[in-house]
Amino acid sequence: MPQRILPMLPAGSTEITDTLSVVNAEGRWTYFQGVFPVFTHAEEDHRTFQMFAGQLAANGHCKLVDIERAFGVSSISVKRMVKRYREGGCKAFYAQRRGRGASVLTEEVVGPLQELLDAGVAYREAAQQLGVKSETVRKGMQRGVLRAKKKR
Repeated sequence: MPQRILPMLPAGSTEITDTLSVVNAEGRWTYFQGVFPVFTHAEEDHRTFQMFAGQLAANGHCKLVDIERAFGVSSISVKRMVKRYREGGCKAFYAQRRGRGASVLTEEVVGPLQELLDAGVAYREAAQQLGVKSETVRKGMQRGVLRAKKKR
């Protein structure tokens, strides 16, 4: 016969469900199942908060609305946490964000553009010849994607 957990919560805790609570003390969030601590993370660690909240809801330990009420987060935020947890697990919360690739200064454009710059053509003229905005070329030179020939 399964043993039931008494609905006892630590003093000063915020109730998530009747047996699950959280305490914020000394810059750390500590989650309790009854009076037993089950998880802890730093107050500033938002990714770990999202991971654990998503895990609680996805595994059925609490309802979405319980997390919304306990932490004051929006409904859509909790839904996103659960979706991310279900699709990618814990590691999905710590993966580096994918950035967009170059939209104008692609390899097909950088090669001919660099050849023109190496030949001594001014960056504005080179941009005009290839149909690229001169500001795009200037920013590419600033970022180090392109190198202009030094004037003597």
